[in-house]
Amino acid sequence: MDQQKKTYYIDVGTGEISRSETSSTWNYKINATDEEIIQLREYFDQNYSTDWQNFFRSHVPVVQYHYDRENDAYDRTSQKIFQMLYDLGDEEAKTHIKSINILPPTL
Repeated sequence: MDQQKKTYYIDVGTGEISRSETSSTWNYKINATDEEIIQLREYFDQNYSTDWQNFFRSHVPVVQYHYDRENDAYDRTSQKIFQMLYDLGDEEAKTHIKSINILPPTL
């Protein structure tokens, strides 16, 4: 069964997903099904949780950033978020995401 896509406005910094264009600031406009929004919300929630783990880890000076699996997990989830935003976004979203080079190059 095909689900109807709805327009959403996304603020990546806060992880906010809104149906209202004017209720708050937003970075990306996307069209997504309910399932796609649930997946995007799960990615934002994963990064929120990982961010807290990073906060506590940052108080342990012996672990260097480039050997830290929490940072790697955050980076991987951020790429998944931006891939979804690219796939579901309008042309302005696609153009901006391409310009920041956050996604791996395609073959």
